[in-house]
Amino acid sequence: MRAEQQSVVDAIRKSLSLLHRRMDRDTADDRLAEIDAASEDPELWNDPQRAQSLMKKRQSLAGEIESYDAASRELEDAVELIELGSEEGDDGIVAEAEAGLAALQARVERMELDALLDGEADGNDAFIEINVGAGGTESCDWVLMLSRMYERWAQRRGFGVEVIAQNREGEAGLKSITFRFSGENVFGWLKTESGVHRLVRISPFDSASRRHTSFSSVTVYPVVDENIEITINPSDLRVDTYRASGAGGQHVNKTDSAVRMTHLPTGIVVTSSEKSQHQNRAICLDALKSRLFEMELRKRNEKAQEIHSQKGSAGWGNHIRSYVLQPYQLVKDLRTNVESTNPQGVLDGDLDEFMAAMLAQGASGSSRRQ
Repeated sequence: MRAEQQSVVDAIRKSLSLLHRRMDRDTADDRLAEIDAASEDPELWNDPQRAQSLMKKRQSLAGEIESYDAASRELEDAVELIELGSEEGDDGIVAEAEAGLAALQARVERMELDALLDGEADGNDAFIEINVGAGGTESCDWVLMLSRMYERWAQRRGFGVEVIAQNREGEAGLKSITFRFSGENVFGWLKTESGVHRLVRISPFDSASRRHTSFSSVTVYPVVDENIEITINPSDLRVDTYRASGAGGQHVNKTDSAVRMTHLPTGIVVTSSEKSQHQNRAICLDALKSRLFEMELRKRNEKAQEIHSQKGSAGWGNHIRSYVLQPYQLVKDLRTNVESTNPQGVLDGDLDEFMAAMLAQGASGSSRRQ
């Protein structure tokens, strides 16, 4: 085997060895069998939430086992093909095996990143809030651009997206928007995006075509599931109702159905503007629990607490990433120094490289699962 071939094989084997230890492959089959046995208990299905949680855990573990075993088999098959092709002088077989190794290396590297998503809430769904910062009308448009960026990123990955609340600013964009994203490890990926995002461009709203700088803040927190208990004292809540904006005409909302919920001890405010006030109260309570849990996660992790305290206001000197559209084309993450010279691609949802770098750096701030 040539040196370059052996280098790729060694890199894949190193990654598989790390995955083997991280997932504890030696005990994985026994753990899966235990879950299967528990799922056969008729009493389990009397508690749908517990049953759903167990099935989600089973799906995740079974997926890890299948992916690891398949990668291990593919590696050995590729090595055998290279040796066979080399012995028989068949360059076609060797080239096919090398292409397979390259694809396998990329997949195993992705598996390594997925394995880093083992924080206490990494597997949960996520809320993401985007709020206007310094920059006026420009920043409202920037909020809209960011919201589209994250929607497109979610669509690329097959995640569910639901708009929980939004505050429009005339025709220029949004003052704020809140999403709920659902899917496997969605919080684990999105948590890397919390911080201030800076845009530099020639303003489409400036008749003199001057360059403007805009800021918006992104906050990500996990959806609290039934395994996480968060108690909220009703006396700590202030609940306000107001009329949600509608499409106009006969569709104008004539009742105060929208809900704004304030947690007095922390000052956290959550809103929801669905059609039903009862539904809005439930959504707000879930969002508030998630915010409180996210605060607790940060308190448990000293490094994350330090990062958060340094975030500051959404303005100069506090941003984590810059998106420069003029005078040159560049997106740069100031935490990892990862760059892209294709800003449009990034704004179309090509964010994986930035998220992966933060995960690999180990600076995302989630505590480990117990």
